[in-house]
Parts: sequence; C-alpha cells; structure tokens
Amino acid sequence: MNKLFFSVALIFTFILSANNSYAQSEQQIKSELQKKIGANTKIKSVTASPIAGVYEVLVGNEVFYTDANSRYLIQGEIIELASGKNITEQRQADLNRIKWSELNPSNALKLVRGNGSRQIAIFSDPNCGYCKRLEKSLQQLDNITIYTYLIPILSPDSAQKSKQIWCSTDPQKTYIDWMINGIPPSGKSDCSTPLDKNLAFAKTYGITGTPTIFFTDGSRFPGAVQVSDIEKKLASLK
Repeated sequence: MNKLFFSVALIFTFILSANNSYAQSEQQIKSELQKKIGANTKIKSVTASPIAGVYEVLVGNEVFYTDANSRYLIQGEIIELASGKNITEQRQADLNRIKWSELNPSNALKLVRGNGSRQIAIFSDPNCGYCKRLEKSLQQLDNITIYTYLIPILSPDSAQKSKQIWCSTDPQKTYIDWMINGIPPSGKSDCSTPLDKNLAFAKTYGITGTPTIFFTDGSRFPGAVQVSDIEKKLASLK
C-alpha cells in the first residue's frame, strides 16, 4: 500500500512540475490527447479535476486523467484525504446515473411483493448465471416492486428464451420458473416483444453486463450484489 501511494504521489509530482508554463486549454488538451491515442478511442470530454494541473478525461463513461501537456494518461482514483471521499468513484457513479422516469414499465416484467412501496429495475439475460443467483437472493425482499427488463446479450438462445418468456400467458411466472426452478420456457415466441427497445436502451446507457440494477434515484449496481447491500441502498432512499 505504501509503495502504491509513493508511486501515485511520484507521478502527480512529476506531472505538476513538468513544464506548466506550456499548459494548454481544455480543448487543446483534448485535441492533442485524441491525436496520441488514435481515432478508435473517442474522448468525450476533458475538464479540470480538483488537482491543479491534472485533468479529467472521459472515454465513454470511463474516467481517466491527464496532465496539462497531454503527455500522460493516468488510470486510477483521486481520494480526498481530509474527508476520505473517493472523488473518482463518485464521479463514475454520477456518470452511470439515469433518470428513473426514462425507464418504460410497459417493457418490463413486473413483480409486486407486499405493499410494493420500494422499487428496483433489473436488466437481465435469462441465460445469465449471476442473474439467476440474484433472483434467488431477491426472494428475501419484501414490500418491493421489481421491474425486469430482458436483454438477451449472451447468445441466440437467450433471445429465444426471452421471447418465449414474454409471449407466455404469465411472463413473470415463466421467468421465475426458469431462473429459480430450472423449468425452461416453452410455447410460442412470435408475439410482439420489447426486446429490441430494451437492447437499445441498454446500449444508450452503457449497460454492458447482466444483471444491472437501477434504483429510483437513478443509481446503478452492476452484478449479483448482496441482498444486504440492496436493502441498505433502499433504506437510504426513504
């Protein structure tokens, strides 16, 4: 750990002392950096970070840093020592946030348990092992409304199963039967489904893996997180 902090401190010390008299504007930094990393990696923006002479670089929704002369690209986290706040982590969370109102409930399976007062949305692939693990954990939640958006991203069979689930007489039951009890969906798969809309939404908002959970404040949890973490997050939203 001491070696890590020494390395990071050394990098920033070198950057801050390196030719600051030739510091460029944010647009110039972006232009120079883009030339160096190539056209295949698109830089979304370059803005000043909380550290003088260090700039935040957005590539998609990923956060990197560079110096004022576009010499270095740094992958790591900025932590404010006085408060212990992880500035990079908070920035990443804000970038991954959506508006709950942008989700269309009509494109999701819906489960209401108890009074349904708490809400989460899950993007899931029916062939995703982590999604199945998450579904088993979610059985412990009460007073919850769960919207499940099917995004078949793993295989052609995922698309087939998603269609069969959606086209069944009771899609939510069919989904749970498969995910928890291992009863495969059967029957027709030629009805109108929202799968293309769900996949388009996922692409727009950088949902590249399943499961991905969203909360009403727009924040997301990627992966099969512990149910205790979900409960903690739900409690913070009250």
